[in-house]
Amino acid sequence: MSLSTDEVHLVSINAGAPKSLLVGRREARTGHFKQPHNGRVAIDVQGISEDFIGDLKHHGGADQAIYLYSQQDIDWWSAQLQRDLGPGFFGENLTVSHWWPTLRIGDRLQAGELLLEITAPRIPCSTLAARVGDKLFAKRFVKAERCGAYARVLQPGSLQAGDALTVLKADVIYPTINEVFRYCHSKGHNLDFLQRLLSAPLAEKMRAEMEERKASALQASGQLPGI
Repeated sequence: MSLSTDEVHLVSINAGAPKSLLVGRREARTGHFKQPHNGRVAIDVQGISEDFIGDLKHHGGADQAIYLYSQQDIDWWSAQLQRDLGPGFFGENLTVSHWWPTLRIGDRLQAGELLLEITAPRIPCSTLAARVGDKLFAKRFVKAERCGAYARVLQPGSLQAGDALTVLKADVIYPTINEVFRYCHSKGHNLDFLQRLLSAPLAEKMRAEMEERKASALQASGQLPGI
């Protein structure tokens, strides 16, 4: 890893208690309604212990232990939705001041002992749409390409609002978060991109999906595995 001159600041640390939310016609228990925490908060390999995760199939786990979103993106959405949105509204654990110029899979953030590694974009779901109050919001979220990023915890530590996080850029130029996000919502196959992506430290849940797409791409191109 190479030390970058980029540094972001932590606006807020957020966690959510279980709460009921009507998602379509079903009532779901979700931790999406996150609130800022005061003081220093411990972060381990599973994330923030006080944070409830209602959908373990798509969220959480060691490779998606922390979800990050930027205050700049929150401000943009506040203008788009014409309502004041605070830290944690998008279900993020860490609200950072801004993103560095090129956010990639494999980039790392360090603050003291804590070391995070970017692993995947956030894919919008019906819970997010229900939180916003717009059943079509997932499409708007995809179009905006302001998806935020998941991270794994390589070294546990603690954080508090106002801390600076130093960006450690991956030595290999892995795909950007927006490239991955865009590809996830595209049709067809791009074998070259998939091979680049699967060489990156991608979150395992997304890796499994991309392995399936690679198999389909190989089948469509007539190539045999390993060729």
